[in-house]
Amino acid sequence: MQMPQIRMHSTSMQIGLNIEQPVQQIEQKAADLSIEQPKAILEIQTTPGKLTIDQSKAREDMDLKSLSKRVEEFAQQGYQDWLAGMARRSQQGTELRHIENGGNAIASLAKQNSKGSEKQFNLGWIPSHFSVKLDYQPAQVDIDVTPQKPNIDVRNNRPTHEYTPGNTEVEVLQKNSLDIDFINLFPDEIGE
Repeated sequence: MQMPQIRMHSTSMQIGLNIEQPVQQIEQKAADLSIEQPKAILEIQTTPGKLTIDQSKAREDMDLKSLSKRVEEFAQQGYQDWLAGMARRSQQGTELRHIENGGNAIASLAKQNSKGSEKQFNLGWIPSHFSVKLDYQPAQVDIDVTPQKPNIDVRNNRPTHEYTPGNTEVEVLQKNSLDIDFINLFPDEIGE
């Protein structure tokens, strides 16, 4: 015996998508930047150094004296010699006044007057130590700096933005279907 059957055959729907991707372009230009740095104001004041060298004592030690110094020394020496001469003559006059007391006063005075002074020598340095006098006043430098602020100018640039939206199209590639078949059905059974 054949059993009545219902056969169903279905087909799923298939759809297709055509996708067009969106396009976005962003361009950011760098900012326009202008920087100007003025030079700092620099003021320098210099007081020059001063070196003083006094070598007059060293020149005197080497017998290279100035004219005024020589005149002063000769005047002083002449005065001392004049005083010494007066004292010597006074003493010799006193000895000659007392010639009657005996002795050989004239010969003794002649011997004294003919004899020169005894020369002396001693080891020394010419010129003497520290005879050159040095005096130094160092230079002074005053520095004054006035800084200047930079001039900065910035101009921002807006970004360039382009956007093309995407698109999606849907299409049916295959429609869904349902087929129903009846098998082993007799017409007489249908009416019952």
